[in-house]
Amino acid sequence: MEEGSVKGDIHDVVVVGGGATGLACARVLAKGGKRVALLERESRVGGNISTRCDGGWQTEIGPNTLIMKPPLYRLLEEMDLLGEAQSANPAAQKRFVAMDGAPVALPTHPLRSLNNALIGREGWSQIVREPFVKKSRGAEESLAGFVERRLGRRVLERMVDPFVSGVYAGDPQRLSARAAMPRLVAIEQEYGSLIRGGLTRLWQSRRTPPELPAEWRGKLVSFPTGLERLAERLGEEIKTHGGEINCDCDIVSLEKTEDYWQVTDSAGRCFRTRELVLAVSAPVVVTLLAPLDASLTAPLEEIAYPPVNAVALGFRREDVTHALDGFGVLIPSIEKRRTLGALFSSTIFEGRAPAGHCLINAFIGGRRQPEAAEGSDAEQVQQVLYDLRDLLGIRGDPVWQQVSRWPRAIPQYELGHLARIKRLDAALARHEGLSLVGNWRDGIAVGDCLENGRKLGERLAAQG
Repeated sequence: MEEGSVKGDIHDVVVVGGGATGLACARVLAKGGKRVALLERESRVGGNISTRCDGGWQTEIGPNTLIMKPPLYRLLEEMDLLGEAQSANPAAQKRFVAMDGAPVALPTHPLRSLNNALIGREGWSQIVREPFVKKSRGAEESLAGFVERRLGRRVLERMVDPFVSGVYAGDPQRLSARAAMPRLVAIEQEYGSLIRGGLTRLWQSRRTPPELPAEWRGKLVSFPTGLERLAERLGEEIKTHGGEINCDCDIVSLEKTEDYWQVTDSAGRCFRTRELVLAVSAPVVVTLLAPLDASLTAPLEEIAYPPVNAVALGFRREDVTHALDGFGVLIPSIEKRRTLGALFSSTIFEGRAPAGHCLINAFIGGRRQPEAAEGSDAEQVQQVLYDLRDLLGIRGDPVWQQVSRWPRAIPQYELGHLARIKRLDAALARHEGLSLVGNWRDGIAVGDCLENGRKLGERLAAQG
């Protein structure tokens, strides 16, 4: 990576944080002719996007897939990455949920859902009444409360609960429906019914010209060398357009002078800028801005970040009797297991395991059981094996294993989250030239982060 700026250099924009959001923001600024410097604490860019290779095993330490939507398609097309994009195996469309100690496939078609054990008679009795349930009067609801009110406890426990564990590692009783699942709340408010609104939007989408080719629409994608390829390409684009990337740049102080923001790292390098973007986690923002303004940091201190460990296990294929013919298996809390779920990584994408082997990537910890992420690597592996052996028919021990730890994994959009963000934005308005962005607001998915970073970059580039 490049050396850093010498003391006294002035940039149009300094972006702190080389994750998806910071990279997308800096790329737009560099392309727009701005003098931009991106500062990253680690020795590489990418943040939570991290791919590791060990012999024939290839694992993702953070996010595992991208969902192809129009903004991502345009980004990959602009960066000449579409040709490298790797579509998921069609078998990965199937999802399993643990039920009474066995994996049950979620229905992939409405007609197949009629006899699905996960929904059952109890679930259907509530679903058929959903169009007649009155919509909320506007009071904030937990995600659990919203789903149970509209679709019943069965759907909450057997379908939404495991989904929330898989996406947020969160607790639906604590998550805010409006903050964590804004599209669902918007459908209820607009149409008065999730079913009626869903069918209407489906009909409308079929009458609207598609924004991307059919072969990519809604597909799960990665790259043969893993998702880290996306971060690498974003970094290449920044430098190609004259931007500056400084890795191993640990920020120790921020100072606002009359005309500039001044950023100093642990090596004594100083960066001055008219516009400062902090594209980092909420705890890092708190550390950097606490000496400046407590009203900025107080809302962010309230955002929970539970620990999650990724436990990757490699097996001889004959030692796992389940067909692994899907994306993975999620485990509802009602099943009383510590593992949140597991991805069938070698099924989703080719090239993730040696020939004759399979790779399973499990997750443990989360908001409801943070203590489950404690213990040695060996203890983590044994717990995951205990939870998965009967579900997947695992007969032998893993021939390869890897435990990756995220002490602060995924920000939780819990009750009061939107009010916290509103308080933050009000305080932020008093600090000219400062922008705060990250996966703690406006969406946790990589696609959300890329799009939010792009929008911020375009806004700053347009300021002249």
